[in-house]
Amino acid sequence: MFEHIKNRFPFPKEKWRKFLGAFQRMEIPAKTLLLKEGEISCNAYYIEKGLVRAWYNNDGKDVTFQFFLENTMFSSLESFKKGLPSMVSFETIEPCILYKINKPDVDAFLEDVYENPELRNLFMDALFERVFDYMKHFFSFIKDTPQQRYLDLVKQKPEIIKRVPQHYIASYLGITTVHLSRIKSKILKEGL
Repeated sequence: MFEHIKNRFPFPKEKWRKFLGAFQRMEIPAKTLLLKEGEISCNAYYIEKGLVRAWYNNDGKDVTFQFFLENTMFSSLESFKKGLPSMVSFETIEPCILYKINKPDVDAFLEDVYENPELRNLFMDALFERVFDYMKHFFSFIKDTPQQRYLDLVKQKPEIIKRVPQHYIASYLGITTVHLSRIKSKILKEGL
């Protein structure tokens, strides 16, 4: 557990022990709301097992914005960092084993990270990867057809296709489930 994070950030063992000791293990059933849009995010989560989606309400309709799989940390970044109301909700799609950490413990860890220029750069790179993922998703709505967005999802994140219900995938792609079914049928016919 946490190995990919430890490998990415070469921190002294005693600091890792302190940081990892601040996490609380939780077993959460599917369909559990971890944070509701409009609430202040006081926690960040690490997924050991399971799948979580981020979504927001658009005129009474929920729109899936992002999926988080195993070995991923997530939180509502703007809310967690600045104490602003969250723009998204987080909900488990599958039963999950999560590790929760509160803001004061993360702040203490980040203080240590910021003191070390190498670690600070690694942390910023990791943060910008997430922002880059969001930007790619946003720009795909401008430049790609729904079929291309679906094909990219199949290619880049096949686990999501296998594990996520179709209505969430359709929402993530910005289409209806009927449109998604048509795209999948067309792809099968054309052998793409």
